[in-house]
Amino acid sequence: MPTSLAHSNRGSAPLPSPFHFVSGGGIIGGSIAYETWGALSPSKDNAVLLFTGLSPSAHAASSSEDPSPGWWEQVIGPDAAFDTRRFFVICLNSLGSCFGSTGPVSINPATGVRYGKDFPALTIEDIAAGGSAVLDHLGVQRAALTAGPSLGGSAAIAFTALYPGRARRLLTISGTMAASAHAIALRSIQRDAVVHDPVAGLRLARKLGTVTYRSAQELAARFGRKPSSQNNDFAIQDYLEQQAERFSEVFDPNSFLRLSRAIDLFDFRRHGDPVDVFARARLEQALVVGVEEDLLFTIVEQADIAAALERAGVPTRFERISSLAGHDAFLVEQARFSTVVGGWLNASS
Repeated sequence: MPTSLAHSNRGSAPLPSPFHFVSGGGIIGGSIAYETWGALSPSKDNAVLLFTGLSPSAHAASSSEDPSPGWWEQVIGPDAAFDTRRFFVICLNSLGSCFGSTGPVSINPATGVRYGKDFPALTIEDIAAGGSAVLDHLGVQRAALTAGPSLGGSAAIAFTALYPGRARRLLTISGTMAASAHAIALRSIQRDAVVHDPVAGLRLARKLGTVTYRSAQELAARFGRKPSSQNNDFAIQDYLEQQAERFSEVFDPNSFLRLSRAIDLFDFRRHGDPVDVFARARLEQALVVGVEEDLLFTIVEQADIAAALERAGVPTRFERISSLAGHDAFLVEQARFSTVVGGWLNASS
């Protein structure tokens, strides 16, 4: 299993102050938490700007500073796709999250208490702006690559629209240019549960999310109708309880509400025709990866992204992957994704 270089750097990049949100409202003294691996080249042209899905922190890989495995442990490090002997990998915690970046759990300097429900409505574009702030802070004018899975894929796409020419290449895994009605419906039910009861609702939202992240075939193979070893009827219920408990212990309900809604509100077409927007982005190459069994960010949505890039004249590779892990495949089958991404990066260097 690849491991990251020993040196890792955690930091915090200031946002413009005041920072104005796309949907209105603003914050003063905001910041974005990030973590890096590898070394920035003298010409500062080897940076990978990595956006995350809804729930992860910036800790994408282990290091001597924090030896705990990161959420993309097998994709970052020597001989991995994001080879830290070649790339300077930057992973940021999304604006509005609860792992170091300014969000609902942060103290509002105007009131001296947490923002909580008063934190402004969030958009994917706001998250992309956080990525630009991190690059500014690190002195990187142009990233070698902007990338992300799930919500992070949409943030990477938004980044190319907001900051044309600031990334040479684009990698999106199971992202979307606009959420489907099916995905919006599922996430709206999750948010309804959290609004009704932030504690119990967040647990319920995670249970529903867990079911949608995986395929029916995978759950059938893993659990079938096995009996519970706890106080439930079935083993699958035990699994959902475990997922709900772990998530609710670390994640903030208001952050969940803001980030979940941001995914639903995102519509790349608000920036113009996707073909025209991608043409203006001055991308040299792109890789779009989709999972056939993904229920939330369908393979059709990935094909739409790839088609728009190709029509914009961007040399694009579209990789279709079949995985019973569904939307979670990029987390469950990391070595497989590392091979796909690494092969593309090596061929496009």
